[in-house]
Amino acid sequence: MKIIRTKDYKDMSRKAANIISAQVILKPDSVLGLATGSTPIGTYSQLAEWNQKGDCDFSHVSTYNLDEYRGLTHSDPQSYHYFMRVNFFDKINIDLANTHVPDGANPDAQAACSHYDQIVREAGYPDLQLLGIGRNGHIGFNEPDDHFSKGTHCVDLTESTIEANSRLFEKKEDVPRQAYTMGVQTIMYARMVLILASGPEKAQAVYDMCYGPIAPSCPASILQLHQNCIVMADEAALSKCPAAE
Repeated sequence: MKIIRTKDYKDMSRKAANIISAQVILKPDSVLGLATGSTPIGTYSQLAEWNQKGDCDFSHVSTYNLDEYRGLTHSDPQSYHYFMRVNFFDKINIDLANTHVPDGANPDAQAACSHYDQIVREAGYPDLQLLGIGRNGHIGFNEPDDHFSKGTHCVDLTESTIEANSRLFEKKEDVPRQAYTMGVQTIMYARMVLILASGPEKAQAVYDMCYGPIAPSCPASILQLHQNCIVMADEAALSKCPAAE
């Protein structure tokens, strides 16, 4: 696990975009695992700017998002499919047929999750998996548990995750209580993991991820075992970590 300390959110976003653009330049048909939430928006904006300048070409890239709320259609403004269109896909030259998000509209959880596992497996798993980290240490929607999950599955969201995501909804009651998420084992199959964290509210989770015991009570801690994991975080998010990092 390599830790890169950045000055602030803008610096983190630009440096993360540098890593992702390098991956795409070196392998134009890269398979990218993507994340949603507020943390990667700056990174997506920087990548879109470079794409529009002709510095980074996404025309042969395929993407697989981590998760989706259960019960939301692709056209729902609160869905992650919609989020990715607005914040990234519609701003770059990617073929939308090569973008994939779990089908939250499918009420059959087993079928939806099995299908997503199949297409991720057939793609050969991500060359680079982008992640954020929740305040409770979750990655994707893999919440603290008594075991590490494997494949894509339906998860009940914790109260802290619902609370954190409620800022994106009109009211807390509108936040879905379940989601389909890529499993921890699937995330670990990625050849590179880039996890971003910004702000003091993530400081404890970042410390537990990097320096705590490897335990499913902090799902992100499993990344200590990944052979090519980069933690990109600003000063505030690394405030509880050793200064020498």
